[in-house]
Amino acid sequence: MTTEIVVPDQALVEKLLNNLELEYVLDEDGDLGVPFEHFRMYFMLRGPDEGHSFAVRTFYDRRHAIEAKPHLLELVDDWNRRSLWPKVYSYTGDDGAVTLVGEAVMLIGAGVTLEHFATSTATWIRASVAFDGWLVEQHRLLADET
Repeated sequence: MTTEIVVPDQALVEKLLNNLELEYVLDEDGDLGVPFEHFRMYFMLRGPDEGHSFAVRTFYDRRHAIEAKPHLLELVDDWNRRSLWPKVYSYTGDDGAVTLVGEAVMLIGAGVTLEHFATSTATWIRASVAFDGWLVEQHRLLADET
C-alpha cells in the first residue's frame, strides 16, 4: 500500500485513464472527456476558486420528455438515497428536454494519496456506467408494469 501524497494534475488523470484503457479527448475547456455509447464523462480539475477540486461529471445523453420529469426525479432520488456516487440531478434544456447529470467530487488542495485518488476515480467511473444501466432497467420494469 502506497502512502505517496500527490496533488492530482491533468497528466496524472491521463495516466490513470490510460491505465484503465479508456480513450479520451481534450475538450474546449481543457477538460478530459471519455465518450461512451449513451453518455460522456468529463474529468475536471479546478483551482482555488473551487477549493482545488477534482470532479468526474457524467452527461447522460438520453433525452426525456418534460412530462417524464416527475418520474425521473423519483428514480434519481431513489438512486441518490441508495448510492454514494455519482449523485445525479436533472437538467431541463431550453427545448424542454430533460437530461440527467451525475457527479462525484474530491477536494485535492492539500493532496491525497495516489492510491485513494486512483481507486476513487476508477470506482466513480464504474458507478457512473452502472447508473446508466440501472436507469435503463428501471424504465424497462416500469414499462412492463403498465
